[in-house]
Amino acid sequence: MQANDQLMRMVDGKTRLAGSNKMELLLFSLGGRETFGINVFKVREVREASEVTPAPNVPASVTGLISLRGAILPVVDLASTIGMTRAEGRGKFVITEFSGHAQAFHVAEVDRIVRVDWEDVRAPQSLLAGGNGRVTAITELEGGKLVSILDVEHILADVLGEESVPRLDAIDAAHVAPVFFADDSALARKKILEVLDGLKLPHQHATNGRDAWERLQALAERAVAEGVPVKSRVGLVLVDAEMPEMDGYVLTRHVKSDHRFNGIPVVMHSSLSSAANVKLGQQVGVDAYVAKFKPEELARTVASMLGA
Repeated sequence: MQANDQLMRMVDGKTRLAGSNKMELLLFSLGGRETFGINVFKVREVREASEVTPAPNVPASVTGLISLRGAILPVVDLASTIGMTRAEGRGKFVITEFSGHAQAFHVAEVDRIVRVDWEDVRAPQSLLAGGNGRVTAITELEGGKLVSILDVEHILADVLGEESVPRLDAIDAAHVAPVFFADDSALARKKILEVLDGLKLPHQHATNGRDAWERLQALAERAVAEGVPVKSRVGLVLVDAEMPEMDGYVLTRHVKSDHRFNGIPVVMHSSLSSAANVKLGQQVGVDAYVAKFKPEELARTVASMLGA
């Protein structure tokens, strides 16, 4: 009962963010002058760095293991994963949860939490992406300070490995409208494509929420002009929760409030896999919630939603 009450308090406290196209970023440094950010939804806690137990046969960026309230967590040196020199000093551990997995990110310093509009978050230009392409977005704070938002999904896949996509049974695409998906992470788009191609499904995609909504509206307008149901052009919409310019929660609300998309399921595919985030997705109308990167679960959900 206590755990459920705690969950509901968390949901109530964050609901306004889910529908307002805003997010909260935890700002931190890795020893240099650059400021980085991570969505607070992914952060369990911040604590002083402690002694790490070395572990054999782990990736170079994993410095070892720590025990935290009975759980054994890998410690990832975030600086080394993006090609920076590790800072001197003890630093901080940022305890995070992605796709059902918890880990500690070792950072130099933690600054503060700020609230930003997704409209003010932009994909970086190729020459400014930095971090070996591990920066997924850039935002500017008051005073002109730039914050690099890391593609943590990509970083964790590099450090801890990816789950391979198994052989999938093809769906009869002749009777299924294309899947439309939106995700700003290049790695996520690659993994989604592997699943959809494995199912032999036609697909279209966008790289952020605003682009996705504009493309979906254009598809709907063409379908209406041609006198055919929009369902014949879009069989399912697959959205990430975190996207520049418009997040997946707001995108879902747009789709669900537009009668032209009636009957078209929306699936949220996100590394924000806590119970609170699932609840938030349900509140804005998503029909299913799948944690990244679970290819078999994503394949089953897509097939089920398409009635195949």
